Formats: sequence, structure tokens, C-alpha cells
Amino acid sequence: MLSVWTAIGFLGQALFSMRFLIQWIQSERIKRSIVPEAFWYFSVAGGVTLLAYAIYRQDPVFILGQALGLVIYARNIWLIRRNRREKADTIPEVGSASPS
Repeated sequence: MLSVWTAIGFLGQALFSMRFLIQWIQSERIKRSIVPEAFWYFSVAGGVTLLAYAIYRQDPVFILGQALGLVIYARNIWLIRRNRREKADTIPEVGSASPS
């Protein structure tokens, strides 16, 4: 029988692996290599879950690897959101332009 922590480890691994599936499907769909936003969200979800598992297992190598990865994933999400806000700020509102 699986322990709760083994189940958490498998859940984290499944979440983490979903990012590769999402990236592959999206790249095939548009016929070029890309990294969709969902890739980073699955990276965070899988990384947090695997970090919890690594802490439970007291594995310093696994803990360090997951913790550093989470910094990178969070930074990418922050950059995506910042870029989205900047684009939204440059789009004029409907009706705000004065007629010529």
C-alpha cells in the first residue's frame, strides 16, 4: 500500500510531467517550438509538490533542485504577467481617441 507521502511524490511528478505534454502539443499545433503559459503553472504546481515530498524525505539534493527551479518558474510567470500588463497599458480604450 502506498504511503501518503509516496502518493504526494507521484502527484508532484505527474503535475511536473504535464508541462512537457502541454509544450509538445502546443508546439505541434502551431508547428514551431514554444513554451505556453500553462507550462510554467504546471512547473510551479509540480515543483511545490515535489519540494514537499523532498523535504519529507530529507533529501538535500532534491530539495535544492526543486527550490531553485521554483525561483525560475515564478520569475517566468512574473515576466509573462508584466508583459501582459504593459501590452494592456498601450492599447487605447474604445472611445478614448478624439475624432479627427
